[in-house]
Amino acid sequence: MSTSLQLDHRHIVLGLSGGIACYKAAELTRELIKAGASVQVVMTEAAAAFITPVTMQALSDRPVYTSQWDAREANNMAHINLTREADALIVAPASADFIAKVANGLADDLLSLLCLARPVERVPLLLAPAMNREMWAHPATQRNVARVRADGALVLGPGSGDQACGEVGDGRMLEAHELCDEVVAALQPKLLAGRRVLVTAGPTFEAIDPVRGITNLSSGKMGFAIARAAQEAGAEVTLVAGPVHLPTPRHVRRIDVASAQQMHDAVLPLAPSQHVFIATAAVADWRPASYAQRKIKKDGSATAPALELAENPDILAAVARLPQRPFCVGFAAETDDLAKNAREKLARKNVPLMVGNIGPSTFGRNDNALLLVDARGERQLPSSDKLNLARELVREVSMRLEPLP
Repeated sequence: MSTSLQLDHRHIVLGLSGGIACYKAAELTRELIKAGASVQVVMTEAAAAFITPVTMQALSDRPVYTSQWDAREANNMAHINLTREADALIVAPASADFIAKVANGLADDLLSLLCLARPVERVPLLLAPAMNREMWAHPATQRNVARVRADGALVLGPGSGDQACGEVGDGRMLEAHELCDEVVAALQPKLLAGRRVLVTAGPTFEAIDPVRGITNLSSGKMGFAIARAAQEAGAEVTLVAGPVHLPTPRHVRRIDVASAQQMHDAVLPLAPSQHVFIATAAVADWRPASYAQRKIKKDGSATAPALELAENPDILAAVARLPQRPFCVGFAAETDDLAKNAREKLARKNVPLMVGNIGPSTFGRNDNALLLVDARGERQLPSSDKLNLARELVREVSMRLEPLP
């Protein structure tokens, strides 16, 4: 999902400690700027052995800072000044040595000084580890990672795969687009902190025979955007997805299903333990009453075989009937009379919030327009990127929840 302008008017301090993954910091700088951010690069002496300050200055369009003794600052206090206007400080790559410094409060260079001197309450620290797999697995590194997490730092990754040394395993720095997404997520308000959210997304596929079935044009993009937005807002998110080809949002648990019955059977056991259930999936109302074990072939008679249908379970209504039901949000994908049909569905399903949209105008697209319908009235969310709409929906839901005990 694109991060276009999602960091507009944000100022990011990007720190580089020593490691071959410094080459990825060049692309990360580009990604952050493409997302609308201004980027101030700070490098350690070791980082400058892998990529030059000239390169990072050219990409960030700002002078690079490398020393705590830099006299360009009027008060000679770069370690104070550089984070006072920052929205976030991300160190990528964060070497084992640098993580050890942060864990123990050591500050013998400008970058480690920034980590200590930043305003902790409003400038999050994000660390993207990058090191050999043995270094990552070493007990000292794991102790240091646990300590920086306990002190409030966000540890991003690492990933797993081929390493510059020729070995394979954990320790690779995440890719630039993944880190950019993590920065975006870190700066979202944590409106659902401590909540568990269950989301369904995509179409269902109701098999007729081994090669054919009944389905619809839902791409799953809206549901996946909602899952991402809920996770960004601090929720623990489970996504039950029909047959779609979309990457799973980071830190979201995904359960893949095909049919409406499979989606029902995945959702119902989970629902009582959730705080919120958002039924975005375009679930087929009907399925073939019987399944042909072999492909149904033409017989030359020009007569189409009769297809008897049976009604699928109503997942949203079933969750809404639970004794310990979560806050339920339904979706109504309509072709006409959107407000009327959405309001009728709100009453029929007995849920507090229904989200309506015109299905044919949004299936497969990256934008949408939503109509929120509840007992108090209606509110239009005008056409926008689906992720922006998902964040707005998450905000609406958060305001309607009872406080956590």
